[in-house]
Amino acid sequence: MPLVEVVVNVRGYQIGCDDGQEERLRELAQALDKRVQALASSIGQVGDARLVLMAGLVLVDEISNLTARAGEREREINLLKAKLATSSETLEKAEAGITQLLEQASARIEGIAARVAAA
Repeated sequence: MPLVEVVVNVRGYQIGCDDGQEERLRELAQALDKRVQALASSIGQVGDARLVLMAGLVLVDEISNLTARAGEREREINLLKAKLATSSETLEKAEAGITQLLEQASARIEGIAARVAAA
């Protein structure tokens, strides 16, 4: 298991990760460090643990909001799928009705054509 050196709030930490995940771990640590630095600049240095906790809470809040929005989008998609299914059924019924009308019109035209030919 490789160890990766990451820096959060000017402190270095060695974190273990799976092979091939080193760069991703560095990217995640940089993103967390940006959050911690933003908090530190707005509220001051209140200690590493508290800053990281606050950054974690901010991130969890964002994830919670995104999860809720994803759930809303899922419900919207399901409603649209239901409407599409209903529309497809309506279209099929309309097509069947049009086909029946065309067949009736064709029969009438053939009847008229037969009478004209016989006259």
